[in-house]
Amino acid sequence: MRKIDLINQISEKTGIPKVDVMVTLETMFKEVKETLSKGENIYIRGFGSFITKKRAAKIGRNIKRNIAVHIPEHFIPAFKPAKEFVQEIKSSNNIKESTQTGEENAD
Repeated sequence: MRKIDLINQISEKTGIPKVDVMVTLETMFKEVKETLSKGENIYIRGFGSFITKKRAAKIGRNIKRNIAVHIPEHFIPAFKPAKEFVQEIKSSNNIKESTQTGEENAD
């Protein structure tokens, strides 16, 4: 599903105009980015948490030049789903069917 598909579904289910849904989603995404960039986490009960994870400094390799490269310590955004969210996905039959169908098509 793409962002426009999500906007269309929310608009159909709520009756809110697509433009308003798009502005709301864009504002939410912007606020998540800004909050995480400030070093704060976002906790949404029943859905999950948007957090930042710290990656330690390490030595990487540039295989084209065959030299060691220092990669400094940095933070990356991450999403940790809530237990209810995970349980709902695990118990869904639709995902199991689509995964099995995808595996058959790959052969």
